[in-house]
Amino acid sequence: MKARLPQGYGGGGAANLQQLARQAQKMQEQMEAVTAELEEKEYSATSGGDAVKATVTGKLEVKSVEIKPEVIDPDDAEMLGDLVTAAVNEALRAASQEKEEKMSALSGGMNLPGMF
Repeated sequence: MKARLPQGYGGGGAANLQQLARQAQKMQEQMEAVTAELEEKEYSATSGGDAVKATVTGKLEVKSVEIKPEVIDPDDAEMLGDLVTAAVNEALRAASQEKEEKMSALSGGMNLPGMF
């Protein structure tokens, strides 16, 4: 006994598979282009009322840390370290969030493991 698929299903298996492969290839190319664009961007964040400013790249690498001289207190190096950490983490969050948003928009919200 042969099973029959409802009308509109099956029939063009190879053609549908080729079309799906082309769509996947196009999506991958778009994701690579967006990734390259994002890697060129810079993200900055501040902490301590602009006392510390950190700038990171889209590659999630720290590019610079600027510290206002008036917040450098040799007796409280721990506070300065906290301010630097907070600024760097916020800049990294901004870079990661933008990448996630752009990739999600491209993939239509699909979870594509290993794609990004």
